[in-house]
Amino acid sequence: MKILHVITSLSTGGAEMLVVNLMPMFKKMGHEVGVVVFNGERTPLMDRLERECPECEIYRLGASYYNPWYIMKLVRIMRKYDVVHTHNTAPQLFGAFGSVLCSVVTRHENVLVTTEHTTSNRRRGWKWYVCIDRWMYRRYKRVICISNQAEENLRQYLKREKFSIQTIFNGVDVESFHNAKAVEAMKSEKFVAVMVAGFRYQKDQDTLVKAMERLPKEGYELWLVGDGDRRKEIETLVRNLNLQDNVKFLGLRTDVAAILKTSDVVVMSSHWEGLSLSNIEGMSAGKPFVASDVDGLREVTDGHGILFPHEDSGALAEIIKRLSEDKEYYQAIANRCYSRAKEFDISEMARRYNEVYLEFS
Repeated sequence: MKILHVITSLSTGGAEMLVVNLMPMFKKMGHEVGVVVFNGERTPLMDRLERECPECEIYRLGASYYNPWYIMKLVRIMRKYDVVHTHNTAPQLFGAFGSVLCSVVTRHENVLVTTEHTTSNRRRGWKWYVCIDRWMYRRYKRVICISNQAEENLRQYLKREKFSIQTIFNGVDVESFHNAKAVEAMKSEKFVAVMVAGFRYQKDQDTLVKAMERLPKEGYELWLVGDGDRRKEIETLVRNLNLQDNVKFLGLRTDVAAILKTSDVVVMSSHWEGLSLSNIEGMSAGKPFVASDVDGLREVTDGHGILFPHEDSGALAEIIKRLSEDKEYYQAIANRCYSRAKEFDISEMARRYNEVYLEFS
């Protein structure tokens, strides 16, 4: 079977990481694979995809995300494939338009599949947009949600049962994270918290930075891995709080597993998530995982890691402090997190995606 995945970019992010991880697995299953990237800027993830799956055809459409001309470019590529699997807003919509043009102009019928990566998004707040979304989702043979909460929220939003929706949990290569080696040169005498996330509003690095202000500077350090539109804003917050010596911006990294192993605790302070890969990666590394009590983080973390009230930097600081001081408590949480991570191995995710594709072959 010929399978094409369509995504906005291959910069940092959960959806981007999933696409790169899945392509070699689908290739081993005997499929021909390709990836369309709207913003074709070269990134470490793109380099990794080329290295780990050289048979994967990568189509770089341009240097932006929402260029309508991409629809025509997409049609020419889609006609070469049996299954087209989209991720993120623009590919979802452009893929739906492209499928119409493919069937009318080229008489080629694609099986359209999409993954819903979050429990919410901005367009769901636009009451006039729901009709467009209902049309779009009807073009898809299957809509895959990455958590039970994401599926529930989508069904409530669409308010109809005519859509073919199911949940397949995100996954990571659990053992590769668990067996990663720490970066000796990065080891710190301080207790290190790390957050791996793009710098955008949803991720709310602000709360974690504010938590660091409440902790003794001589004993604690924060590493922020990722990049994005709000990085400068967070850098300004760090300067305003006089935390320049305690907060390190590590940028985009390809050695995330090693960084997690080198740190002491993994934190996600997001406003919301779909099902965070950083959540599962942190647990896989055998570190305590601490998350805001919100949709998409609660589902995986509750009963295993530690949840703190949304945007409560004081509560977060107290949790980090206790983990640093109580070694028995620290290890108990770390063990529970690793046990939970094993339920989300990427091999199970790939198997279930493949079942969806074969269902329509």
